[in-house]
Amino acid sequence: MKYQVRINKRVNRGLKKLPKDVKKLLFLLIEDLIADGPIQKSWKNFSPLGKDRYHCHLTYRHVACWTCRKEEIEIEVYYVGSREKAPY
Repeated sequence: MKYQVRINKRVNRGLKKLPKDVKKLLFLLIEDLIADGPIQKSWKNFSPLGKDRYHCHLTYRHVACWTCRKEEIEIEVYYVGSREKAPY
């Protein structure tokens, strides 16, 4: 089953500020989310943040957070950035 992944507008605007290696990792994560869904145990420090919310580390300093609506089979990436400012 393929999932539909949507990137939040705020994340989309912030992509310009991210280093190239972090962008590459984000797009690899998005490919994995599309193929396998919101549970990504193979990613570094993956953990659930509550009901239908997840996060993982892209690098030591950067994390990605996403939410999944099961009924719509849609995943929304709502934060990518430094782990110090992460909304968890």
